[in-house]
Amino acid sequence: MVILDVTAINVAVPVVGREMSASLTGIQWITDGYTLIFAGLLLTGGALGDRLGNRRIFCTGAVVFTVASAGCGLAENTGTLVAARLVEGVGAALIVPGSLALLQQAYPSPAERSRAFGLWGSMAGVAAAAGPLLGGLLVTTVGWRWVFFINLPVGCACLLLTLRHVPASARRTDRPVDWPAQCALVAMVALLIAVLNEAGRRGWADPLILAGAGLCLLAAAAFVLRERAARTPVLPLRLLRSRPMGGGAAIGLLFNFAFYGMIFTASLYFQHHRGLTALRTGIALFPAVAMTMFASVLSGRLARRTGHRPLVVTGMLLGAAGLAGWAAAGPDPDYLLLVAPMMAAGFGTSFALTGSTTTVMSAAPDTYSGTASALFNTTRQIGSAAGVALGGSLLAATASFTTGLRTSMAVGAAAYLTAAALALFCIPPKAPRHGAD
Repeated sequence: MVILDVTAINVAVPVVGREMSASLTGIQWITDGYTLIFAGLLLTGGALGDRLGNRRIFCTGAVVFTVASAGCGLAENTGTLVAARLVEGVGAALIVPGSLALLQQAYPSPAERSRAFGLWGSMAGVAAAAGPLLGGLLVTTVGWRWVFFINLPVGCACLLLTLRHVPASARRTDRPVDWPAQCALVAMVALLIAVLNEAGRRGWADPLILAGAGLCLLAAAAFVLRERAARTPVLPLRLLRSRPMGGGAAIGLLFNFAFYGMIFTASLYFQHHRGLTALRTGIALFPAVAMTMFASVLSGRLARRTGHRPLVVTGMLLGAAGLAGWAAAGPDPDYLLLVAPMMAAGFGTSFALTGSTTTVMSAAPDTYSGTASALFNTTRQIGSAAGVALGGSLLAATASFTTGLRTSMAVGAAAYLTAAALALFCIPPKAPRHGAD
């Protein structure tokens, strides 16, 4: 539900922008407002899950997300829609850490966890694959508002099934939430995304952009200092000293940055530059997201024989080759020349997802499962938001739309290559059993 909302909206936002007379920056905020809050509050969601019980927080998130989706569908202007998307992000931030923590709770052995995380990744892949097509179909037939209304029955079913079939989670009431650190983290993420979103319109040397970048660094420093001083930090910094955990989180940031930046800019390219409808745009993007449907399952099965490191490295190299191929295809290539690059990026990203997820979760003590899940997904969502924001800024800042698009693809390819190098250094040859280094 959470990932479906991300991929479906990329097809819908150009239509939403036209109907609401939104600027390119406004379109970015419709996409990134959700991701900003999602990323900023994921650690809060993980900490609340560890403290109050992961099932309770997961169900609360499902309620918030479902109600906010109704608000998105009923919005009459850009400001209202962005506000509802912010609330949706709150719900998503409570859902995602709980989902992985509940899986870790249900499957205690490493082999079972690897299969469970592979299934989790494949479901994410199915949602990512269905998003553009479903979004395009809904926008073309019943209107963009149903991209949000469809979450209502899904959210209700998710809540009822969880309450009926998932046992209550242990509570750690001795672990209070570190609210000063949370505020610093939200400020850091908000400033980062705001700077990237506005840089295309204002210019990278604009005083407000420079001031925002400086405040972002200050917020990051404040978060680190607070975590060092706190008795019960929301993110114990010793966990980040674990190469599997810290490196796996960084890999997640990089591949989400590259993949979702590509999806956002490609969606604008197909609709604005090539004049495709929302439905045809969803069909055009299908090669990229269709590969995610089975790559995670394949990765989970192969990992038992090869370990996660070679799979993550291979996936990131495939992703880099795909985006580099798009960047090298010329200013106005035939669509068939873009199919293989999109397939490589989609397959490579999903192929690496299971390995990086299992690496991060296995490196964390069980008592910090919610926090580890939140850390991994926080970095991924920061990557997604940064990819969308930077991609939009590059499109706005360059003289030619296609030049901005190809530059964005080249930057994404570099992110994939960096992730491949990190995987060689940070992911163990075989999955660790448990416990932080």
